[in-house]
Amino acid sequence: MKSLFGSLVYCLFLFVSDVYGTHRLNGFDPQQVTAQSYAQRRNIARPPLRTLAPSATDNSCRSRPLDLVFIIDSSRSVRPGEFEKVKIFLADMVDTLDVGPEATRVAVVNYASTVKIEFLLKAHLNKPNMKQAITRIEPLAAGTMTGLAIKSAMTEAFTEESGARPKSKNIAKVAIIVTDGRPQDQVEEVSAAARGSGIEIYAVGVDRADMTSLRLMASNPLEDHVFYVETYGVIEKLTSKFRETLCGVDPCAMGHDCEHICVSSNASHHCKCRKGYILNLDQKTCTLKQIKAVVVVEDPCKCEARLAFQMQTQAALQEITARLADMTGRVEQIENILGPV
Repeated sequence: MKSLFGSLVYCLFLFVSDVYGTHRLNGFDPQQVTAQSYAQRRNIARPPLRTLAPSATDNSCRSRPLDLVFIIDSSRSVRPGEFEKVKIFLADMVDTLDVGPEATRVAVVNYASTVKIEFLLKAHLNKPNMKQAITRIEPLAAGTMTGLAIKSAMTEAFTEESGARPKSKNIAKVAIIVTDGRPQDQVEEVSAAARGSGIEIYAVGVDRADMTSLRLMASNPLEDHVFYVETYGVIEKLTSKFRETLCGVDPCAMGHDCEHICVSSNASHHCKCRKGYILNLDQKTCTLKQIKAVVVVEDPCKCEARLAFQMQTQAALQEITARLADMTGRVEQIENILGPV
């Protein structure tokens, strides 16, 4: 009984702390932030840590349109050579994406103790200019204010003034955070607010990164949004994974087991049959429809009309015959009266 009472008190404490925390994020819906935080804590211990093995990078995909913001950690724990690896990763990602005014737009937010927006979504709308801008990024050193960086991305980088498309266009908003340390500020509330505003967050941890913080930041399902690499030396291998996630790959083109027609639908597919066939219970094969024999029945109204016409004609003929017989009888009577001529 004490254990149950203690659990209820603890849950109440978490709920109150969430509500209290939301008031520090001016301009955001407290209910959304609370709901996002609660959902994140429920899932935080569930997914296995995903470690990516080195793999070949395939740049041949075509990405769906995105408003994509990279949030990169350049605190003192990231050595200069390691930061160069992060920039190579960004350049590789740009090569993978279909960049353009009507395609994917990219921004980069650099952070340590302070936050610097290196370039906005509207700044570079072609790959050469964007990659050139990436080469000019310098580390900021000092601390790790990850929460501040997420808030800056949400309130400055993901705005229409900065180049983000309006909600009416249904362009996905995606943030990819790369960090190797533990945040020195709170990330749960601001991340919940960002997710509540429609931003999908991927969290990439390197080396000493705090896994709990990564899971508090990332979107659900966590197994698809939290990644870990042991060193910056292999971070570029993440490109192939993000290619699978961000690119518009045609599932039917990747192979299917539909007997007739494969129809792509987001990341999956379903089968259809050609005209005259029906889909079987296995949802893959097709069977020819059994067409029932059609008996052509003459229009009843037409039959009745024909029958009525026949009856009318017969009656008319009978009447004519009767009149002829009557006339014949009268002629005979007159001949009898007059006698032979």
